[in-house]
Amino acid sequence: MPEANGMTSIVRHPLVRAVFVTGVALLAGCGPAKKSVFPPSLTLQEVSAKPGGTWHVTLRVHNNSYGGMSFDTFQGTLRVGDLGAVLLDAKIDQDIPSFAADVATIDLLPTAEMSKALAALAAKGSAGALPYSIDGHVTATPEKEDKAQTFPVHGKNWLSPVPGIPDTYRSP
Repeated sequence: MPEANGMTSIVRHPLVRAVFVTGVALLAGCGPAKKSVFPPSLTLQEVSAKPGGTWHVTLRVHNNSYGGMSFDTFQGTLRVGDLGAVLLDAKIDQDIPSFAADVATIDLLPTAEMSKALAALAAKGSAGALPYSIDGHVTATPEKEDKAQTFPVHGKNWLSPVPGIPDTYRSP
C-alpha cells in the first residue's frame, strides 16, 4: 500500500526482504561452534590381585566426544562372572582429549567368591577367561562448558591371565 508521500516501504520490497533474511541467517551461523558431546566408555584395563586379598584395578576411560573433557569421578559397580557386585568409587581427575583414553586406578576388596573365581582363572593359565561388567556413571565437564555432566557408562568384556606376570589379569 502506498505511503503518504506515494513511495512504497523499502521493507516490503521482496528483494530487500530476502537480503535481510539471508544476512540474519549468516550472522546466526557466526557464533562459536559447539562440539558434540557423547557419553564416555569405561572398561577394565588390568586387575592385579595383591597379598591380603585386595585388588589393584586399572580403569580405562575413553572420551568419545569431539572435544576434550575433564573427568572427575566414577561411581558404579563391578561384577565378575555371575557373582555379586562390589562398589567402585574412583577419583579420575584427568583431562582427556577428544577420542583419546587414559587410565585411573582404584584399590578394592573383592568378595570371597570373586577372589575364588580369579584364582580358578589363574589355574587355567592363558587359555582361561572370566567375564566382567561395569555399570555406573562418570562425572565430567566438556570442553568450553562450566557445568559438569553425569554420563551413564556400561562396559562388558573378559579378563584373562597375563602370561609371565602372576596374579595379573587384563582385558582386551
